[in-house]
Amino acid sequence: MHMAAYTDFSPPFAIVEGSYSKENTSAVKDELLEESNELKTTSDKPLRDPSVVQYSVNSTALVGDTDLVFDGHGGTDAALFVRNNILKFIMEDPCFPMCLEKALKNAFLKADYAFADDSSIDIYSGTTALTALMFGRNMIVANAGDCRAVLGKRGKAIELSKDHKPNSASERHRIEKLGGVIYDGYLNGQLSIARALGDWHMKGPKGSAYPLSAEPELQETLLTEDDEFLIMGCDGLWDVMSSQCAVTMARKELMLHNDPERCSRELVREALKRNTCDNLTVIVICFSPDPPPRIEIPPTRICRSISVEGLNLLKSVLESNS
Repeated sequence: MHMAAYTDFSPPFAIVEGSYSKENTSAVKDELLEESNELKTTSDKPLRDPSVVQYSVNSTALVGDTDLVFDGHGGTDAALFVRNNILKFIMEDPCFPMCLEKALKNAFLKADYAFADDSSIDIYSGTTALTALMFGRNMIVANAGDCRAVLGKRGKAIELSKDHKPNSASERHRIEKLGGVIYDGYLNGQLSIARALGDWHMKGPKGSAYPLSAEPELQETLLTEDDEFLIMGCDGLWDVMSSQCAVTMARKELMLHNDPERCSRELVREALKRNTCDNLTVIVICFSPDPPPRIEIPPTRICRSISVEGLNLLKSVLESNS
């Protein structure tokens, strides 16, 4: 998998393939831990469920080259720390893989707490986090921050994450309930996002609830043959492009050349043309080795009816003109 970014810091990305049961839980953990140590994030093997075809993963680079990507702020410490630890925290959690949702939430919070405990790290640094975890046909997206995951479903954009902006209704309610304030769209006048890992200068004692949350929101999806690709991007893309626009553009690109790397690169270039002002990272994950098929729109028949009075009037007009 080729991964890189327009900036050096962007949301974490991970694809983990497998299936699990009580009998093979430890084996899956050992296998995935070995893969995470090598930072492998792609597979050319078919999904173990035969109803889903194999997938390929690619992203693009305009600047730099990295294995995982993040959208950091206030320096690089938080982004690098989470990149180096998030997969380990997920797979070492006691709930993994039997309860993926709980394991993901625990891992995000553990990464946040571990960051605070590391005295060598700048506590003023922070990062958003967006992950996609796959087991067979099941995909779970976990998000904390304003990055976004969008599924391309036969040309239709399906958002699998929600942007955690302070001004959104649900985040504003949570923030104000915990004593936080929003000034001109910024949490406590400092941060333009409502959830992030790090930023411990804005948080309270560990274990307590505070306006800036590291807890991710999760969405689980059962992939079908209609699901063609996934776009993951930081806010530099979504600030200048709607989810549907990105899916439409990506699908056209993939139909032309079926190259996720070129596709993600074109999305980056289009965002730059639209004068994006923020970090810019785009990842395109294809769930099939074949390009998206053309969508055939069946011709529609237009049926018209006319009343007896109207028919008689039309006859009289035609007779008078003859």
